[in-house]
Order: sequence, then C-alpha cells, then structure tokens
Amino acid sequence: MIENKNDVEYLDDFCEECGSEDESVSQNLLMFGYKICASCKISKTIFPI
Repeated sequence: MIENKNDVEYLDDFCEECGSEDESVSQNLLMFGYKICASCKISKTIFPI
C-alpha cells in the first residue's frame, strides 16, 4: 500500500530520459531499477554513453 504522496510520484509512468508517458516505465523500474521507457532502454543498450 502506498503510504504518502512521494511514493505515488515515484511510481508514475513518465520516463526520466525523454519525459514521455509509457507503461514500460514502471515495468523497467521493477525489473532493472531504472525509470526509463522501452525506447530509451533500447537506445541506451545500443549506444551506452
């Protein structure tokens, strides 16, 4: 259960890299610990700068 407002903001579906809203953001947060969308994850994997 989410206790306070800060936890709700932490679990939103906005990518930290590009700012787009995507369902994959919360999935990547749980799996990898990064709050990025699938598109940014692929680009970071191919071009790790």
